[in-house]
Amino acid sequence: MKGLRVLQTLILLFSISIACAQQPAAVPKDIKVVSETKDANGNTVRKVQYKERGVIVTQTTILPPMPSFTDRTPYNVDTMNLDSMLVLVEKSKYLVALIYKRKRIRQYKAVFGPDPLKDKLCEGDRCTPEGWFKILAIRNNANWGKFIQINYPNEDSYKKHNEAKAKGLIPPNAKIGHSIGFHGTYPTGADMVEMGIGWTDGCVSMTTDDIMDFYKFVKPGVRVYIRR
Repeated sequence: MKGLRVLQTLILLFSISIACAQQPAAVPKDIKVVSETKDANGNTVRKVQYKERGVIVTQTTILPPMPSFTDRTPYNVDTMNLDSMLVLVEKSKYLVALIYKRKRIRQYKAVFGPDPLKDKLCEGDRCTPEGWFKILAIRNNANWGKFIQINYPNEDSYKKHNEAKAKGLIPPNAKIGHSIGFHGTYPTGADMVEMGIGWTDGCVSMTTDDIMDFYKFVKPGVRVYIRR
């Protein structure tokens, strides 16, 4: 019985490794801004068009006024207690913040899936999960610099998933999904973050330059809080 559990664990870890080696959502191509205006609250309302898997997609994003993302004060990470680090993801503000001992030390622009303000309920909905998580693993990735995986699905994720099935919000045979995390973009994809294009399958995407700065401050076990 113990040997069976070990084998099942090895199979799961191998499956996760394969999934993390795969590419995320299809990369938008031929991106162009159709229109861009400011609303009464100072938000940037931007309509963009791009090709995804050969299909022309039109997407409207509403980006709030962005706080400064330029602070890159050097820190000696070796002397920091990373157990005191919190990763805060604010989907409505399109940002990821690093909070160390209650002080915000880094902020990065970020994008999500096509509908960033929805919580993830199942595989294939392309939504970013909300709630408390922990960093599970950090891996190099040839396509987008790093893949920093979180422990989705966790107990709370399964609870939401099962409640959604009971309410008929998702199909009864829907799977919960896996392999959610933080990553960069392809070499030509930094503009997707700048323009707020939701292109992932539920992951949090920053520019590759930012993900290479971000990963230095985190390790497996660091807490992650994702909210709208």
